[in-house]
This record gives sequence, structure tokens and C-alpha cells, in this order.
Amino acid sequence: MSDGSAGFHLVGVRHVANSSFLQAERLHLISPTGIAMERTVIRHPGAVAVVPVDGSEVVLIRQYRSPTDSMLLEIPAGKLDLPGEDLIAAARRELEEEVGLVAGSLELLVSFWTTPGFSNERIWVYLATDVTAVAARPHGAEEEVAEIVRVPINAIAGMLAADELDDAKTIIGLAAMLARLG
Repeated sequence: MSDGSAGFHLVGVRHVANSSFLQAERLHLISPTGIAMERTVIRHPGAVAVVPVDGSEVVLIRQYRSPTDSMLLEIPAGKLDLPGEDLIAAARRELEEEVGLVAGSLELLVSFWTTPGFSNERIWVYLATDVTAVAARPHGAEEEVAEIVRVPINAIAGMLAADELDDAKTIIGLAAMLARLG
């Protein structure tokens, strides 16, 4: 949990770069002890992720991630498309687009800062239950060639313990699901 600015004061911001949804900024701050400092920050609109439970299985997606140049096994997820976008609506969209499921119930499991050392990206992870299959609506080249993978819930703890997952939101989401389901 955040405890506010802890006495740090923002005295200036310089925009460094913009992309389609990210902005790089150089912050000028004064510490509580009066030290002037600069920090580079990546601004991100935030994201949602979903742990879809279908009976005794979790539905995951294995997709290519260009920053790691590898295929990663993940829970369905995506960035918020609009400032202030409704989180539940975004979670429903990503669930349908990526793995072709509609949730009868969505419940917040956890939210967290992904990389608070340099970014303000926050992800809200939902548990989806009472799911119904629909046609997937892949969005982008990675999703068009992605593989949907069903994993028995009773195999998830072993996957986590064996270090078989590389994606932080997936590890956090699956661990939170196990804790919630008992």
C-alpha cells in the first residue's frame, strides 16, 4: 500500500518521448531532506488481466512477446484503451478477444504496480467464473497465432513451484486464484 509522497515534492516535468500509449517523462523532484533529484518515468494507461476458470481448468494463452523474443504462457490481459475506461468492461473485452470466453462473474483478485522503479503501470487482475465459449476476436498479429492452453487447477501450484511460468502478472494472478479458491 502506498503512503503518499513521503515528503518528496515534484517541481518540474519534461516530456521526453511519446508512443501510441506510453509517455516518457523526466521528473525533477526535491527530497524531504532538500536534495534535488531527477527520475525518468514511463507513464502507462494501466491494464487488466483475467484468470478464467472453466470447470476444473484455467484457460491461458501462449503468445509471442517481442521484448523477450519468446512465447510466454500468460493469463489473458491487455492495456486500458481509454483514460478512465471501466475496468470490468476492459477485462470482459480482453477475455473475449484473447481466449474466446465470456464470464458470468468477474471478481477482483488483486491489483499491483508492475515496475514501480520506473513506471506507473498498474494491473487489476480478475477471477472469471461461469464462463461460456464464444468466438475469439484476436487483436494483433501475436494473438492471431497464439495458442489457447487449458491447465488443470490442481496443476497450477506445481507449475508455480517448478518455476515454469515467466510472466509476473500470470504468477501473481494464479497465486491469488489459488489463495481465493482455497
